[in-house]
Amino acid sequence: MRAIVIARPGPPDVLELREVPAPEPGAGQVRVRVHASGVNRADLLQRRGGYPAPPGWPPEIPGLEYAGVVDAFGDGAERWAVGDRVMGLVGGGGYAEAVVVNEAEVMAVPASLSFEAAAAVPEVFLTAHDALSTQMGLRPGDWLLIHAVGSGVGTAGLQLALAAGARVLGTGRSAWKLERARELGLPIAVEAKGPEDWVEPVLHETGGRGVDGVLDLVGGAYLPGNVKCLARLGRLVIVGLVAGASAPLDMGAVLRKRLRIFGTVMRTRSPDERVAAVAAFGREALPLFGERRLRPVVDRVYPAAQAADAHRRMEANENFGKIVLSWA
Repeated sequence: MRAIVIARPGPPDVLELREVPAPEPGAGQVRVRVHASGVNRADLLQRRGGYPAPPGWPPEIPGLEYAGVVDAFGDGAERWAVGDRVMGLVGGGGYAEAVVVNEAEVMAVPASLSFEAAAAVPEVFLTAHDALSTQMGLRPGDWLLIHAVGSGVGTAGLQLALAAGARVLGTGRSAWKLERARELGLPIAVEAKGPEDWVEPVLHETGGRGVDGVLDLVGGAYLPGNVKCLARLGRLVIVGLVAGASAPLDMGAVLRKRLRIFGTVMRTRSPDERVAAVAAFGREALPLFGERRLRPVVDRVYPAAQAADAHRRMEANENFGKIVLSWA
C-alpha cells in the first residue's frame, strides 16, 4: 500500500510517498481501505519530531483520522461487514491506504457525506463533543466562548454548541475567518489581536456576568483572560496549546468563582476511554449529520502525494476548517 512517511524530523519536505506493507487486523480489529485522511496540527508536531505516536502505532506514518470501507476482519470482529463505509480515529498511521482499528472505535459514515467530508469529522467533532458534553457539561442557555472558532475543532464546537441551545461567542485573529464562522451561525464574533483584548467585548456582550464555559484551542497567554471572563461556577476546557503551554493563573479568582479547569486530548487515551467517547458521540451527535444540523467544514482536499503542501497551508494558518488528503 502507499503511505506518507516522515523520512526524518523537519519541514514539510520530509514527507515522502512510499510503498509499505499493508497492516493485518488482529483479534477484534477491522482493516479499513482508506479513501481520505484528515490533517491535524498534531501531524505537524509529529513531523517536526515533537509529538511521537503512542506505543503500538506506526512511528513514521502520521495521521489521526480516516474514512473508507471495511475490507478485512480479525478473529472475533463481527460488528461490520466488508464494504461498509466507516470513519474514525487512530493513534497514528492515518496517512495510508489502509489502517487497522478496534471495531468498537469505528463509526458509520452518514449517507449524506462523501469520504472526503467524512475524513473531516472524527478528530474535530469527537474532540469538541467530548470537551463540551462530557467534560464541560454544556447546557441549553449557557454562554460559551470558543477561541480560534475558525479552526477545525472551533467550527465543530460552534455547530455542536448551537445544536445544544447554547449562546456562543467566538474569537479569531482573522476577520475573514470570523466572517466565515458567521456563515456557520456564529452569533457574536470578537476579533482577537492580543492575549486579552477580547475580554472587555466578551464581558460587555454577556452583560458583565461572563460566560459559563470556555473552549480554548489557543492556550498560552489566553489563560488569564479566560479566568476573567468566566462567570461563577464557570468551566474552562483547554484543548489546544498553539500559543504556548504555560501562563500565570489567578488562583484567587479560581477559588472565588469556584471554577473548574479541564485539559483534554484524544490521542493518548486508553482503548476503553476511546470506545466510550465514540459511543457517546454516536448516540448524541452522529444522528445530527443526517438531520443536516451538523456538517463537516472542509477547507481544501489535496491528493495524498501533496501532503507537504497540505502541511504548509496549515502551518501558514490559511485554512478555515479541515484540510483533507485524498487517496483516490
